[in-house]
Amino acid sequence: MSPCSPLIVISSLATGTIITMTSHHWLMAWIGLEMNTLAIIPIISTMHNPRATEAATKYFLTQAAASAMILFSSMINAWQTGTWDIINLTYEPAHILLTLALAMKLGLAPMHFWLPEVLQGSTLTTALIIVTWQKLAPMSLIYMTLNNLSTTTLILLGLLSSIIGGWGGLNQTQTRKIMAFSSIAHLGWMIAISSIMPNIMILNLTIYLIMTIALFYSLILSKSKTIQDTTTTWTLSPALTTMMMALLLSLGGLPPLTGFMPKWLILEELVAQNLTPAATIMAMSALLSLFFYLRVTYTTTLTLSPNTTQTKLKWRFKPNRPTLLMGASSTISIFLLPMTPLMLL
Repeated sequence: MSPCSPLIVISSLATGTIITMTSHHWLMAWIGLEMNTLAIIPIISTMHNPRATEAATKYFLTQAAASAMILFSSMINAWQTGTWDIINLTYEPAHILLTLALAMKLGLAPMHFWLPEVLQGSTLTTALIIVTWQKLAPMSLIYMTLNNLSTTTLILLGLLSSIIGGWGGLNQTQTRKIMAFSSIAHLGWMIAISSIMPNIMILNLTIYLIMTIALFYSLILSKSKTIQDTTTTWTLSPALTTMMMALLLSLGGLPPLTGFMPKWLILEELVAQNLTPAATIMAMSALLSLFFYLRVTYTTTLTLSPNTTQTKLKWRFKPNRPTLLMGASSTISIFLLPMTPLMLL
């Protein structure tokens, strides 16, 4: 591969998202989404094996269908209202189509089936891009159109996603699939609160991105593709093992770690809006997610696998990547809870 190819692909990926996030016109937003989709396809299929090709094909088909639905909803809205402004989406069938299209883009239940399969066919680094950077453009569109979207539909999508995200991850042994279901559950929490308190949605998205980057970085450094691989992480670095344990518990939303903050604020706001049944269901679904995080935590820190002599010396090798990003994101992912009052200003 030419040295220019990765540069072109990654710059196109970044540009596509930025175009969508900064546009006021539906066609510009659609162009940004298309650039973004076309740029990630070569990144997914770099491995040159059938699994990667299948993942790239599935990703392309779902994202292309979602983009077409977004274009169609904006066209029928323009037909009815005479405007292409993103914030002026006032025609009801256009809302419904847009909500479904953005749910498909994000991988929200019940349009979530592509996400675990695509992540399983990708490398850990590509999976990290898909569950972090690729969520920004659709989330920005949701943020811009919130005043016109149905609150009931968004809360139902959020409830379903948080339940399926917890339930689907229970039986998984592959770390990438676990992270896919974790992503579905977290996005469910964000969507449920989006139309009630958008600033909490932004806070939740930011914390989710930081925690996911930190955990994926740990998995990349320890080359852990399955739960069984995590049992030998301690031989690479005891400090990394301890950090992974804290990160997993933070993702599960246990106090006094950072991950507790968005869950606490969302449940508090739902109860304040007299949505106590929804808050109860979401709290119960968080227990499902917590179970599979605890399972990975247990294998990482509390079990010793049968090791060969070579494995016992693995800790002598230095990590082959700089760990500044991981150090910064891990620290924020664990110790940010006391800063909650400042976050709400």
